[in-house]
Amino acid sequence: MSDRPIWFKGTEAASWVTRFTVGDDPMWDMMLLPFDAAASLAHAAGLVTAGILTEDELTRLDAAFTELGDAFENGEIEISIEDEDCHTVIERFLTQKVGDVGKKIHTGRSRNDQVVAALRLWLRFNLNDLAAEVEMLIEQLADMADVNQDQFLPGYTHMQRAMPSTVALWAAGYAEVLIDDLDLILQAKKRINASPLGSGAGYGIPHIDLPRQEVADILGFERLQENVTSVQLSRGKYELEVVHALLQGAATINRLASDIVLYSSSEFGFVQLNDALTTGSSIMPQKKNPDIAELARATMHRLSGEFQVLLGIPANLPSGYHRDLQLTKGAVMKAVLIQKDLLEATRGLLTGLSFQTKNLDKARDPDLFATAAALSEVVGGKPFREAYRDAAENPSKWVEQAKMNLSEAYTTVGTPGNVSTKSIRSRLGQIMKR
Repeated sequence: MSDRPIWFKGTEAASWVTRFTVGDDPMWDMMLLPFDAAASLAHAAGLVTAGILTEDELTRLDAAFTELGDAFENGEIEISIEDEDCHTVIERFLTQKVGDVGKKIHTGRSRNDQVVAALRLWLRFNLNDLAAEVEMLIEQLADMADVNQDQFLPGYTHMQRAMPSTVALWAAGYAEVLIDDLDLILQAKKRINASPLGSGAGYGIPHIDLPRQEVADILGFERLQENVTSVQLSRGKYELEVVHALLQGAATINRLASDIVLYSSSEFGFVQLNDALTTGSSIMPQKKNPDIAELARATMHRLSGEFQVLLGIPANLPSGYHRDLQLTKGAVMKAVLIQKDLLEATRGLLTGLSFQTKNLDKARDPDLFATAAALSEVVGGKPFREAYRDAAENPSKWVEQAKMNLSEAYTTVGTPGNVSTKSIRSRLGQIMKR
């Protein structure tokens, strides 16, 4: 299906120019093609309202789009460097199927608003999937908290044992922070759910009164970017918001994975990973390496790289479209695919993780209960600073506190021995209903 570019006007570009300007677009555009086709069909419906196409021509285009979808599903569609993008491939396919009617499909649009529409549809679809994955991860952590209410876990500050904690508190803490991260993903989805179609190359379409709102409604966009110049001004910004949301979730998982790497070491021995979730050494026969947790920990930094791309490329650009903005597409799409892999890996990691009760109980050091010893005297009326010094000088009181059930010492919800996942599940349900 390769041919000259649709913009060809008589001068051939050198092969290196084509390679350099097209870059890795064919790879990304294979993913965008179904979404570009959906946007193109909606645009065609708008052209009927605008008087450019007839109902019969729309029917013929609709049938051709169905054939295109079947060919794509069957692996019969390819995008080459010479094709440049999915927009060219779609237009050529339609022209082959319905002749001059296919040549009308690009009326009233530019590849500038076309790619933005396809990308936003792709992002909306994939952010829905990501939100569902984060939801399942939160529920998994909440379930872990429910079944480990009384399992002791030492709490650390400065990497030194500090105060008592529980596995339930550990899991519920991550679940609650991930709700905030999920909220950011849904906010980003709302931000990008705006139709750019009808903005053309960034300055509108002369002579043709396009039904922009009608087309936006067909595609399920929540709103329309009314002032056409706003479309190109928002490129990179909306993508940056998406990756910022993903980066926040990856940062939470980064710390979760760091805990797992630490807790699974022989020095700690608090958790054990299923053998299927570890790899071995090429030289040391005894090794079981927590590679999944380590790579999950590192993924935040990969996303940070794409974030920096999106932060930097639009900076200092004058208004209007510039070819620099082409590079924002791959950055945001790559980030989304990376995050999908990260969430799958994290959920699998937690599924194959078991807490080592014996080692955790051995870590119930009386030192961890020094604060409790001080505060038990404060309740009796002693000023805290005096109670603090008294507790420091009488380690025997730490031992007494260590014998108590945590639920006796901690009465506030959300503290060791008093963890409830009810509010987590309630807030999660509310956010997912938006």
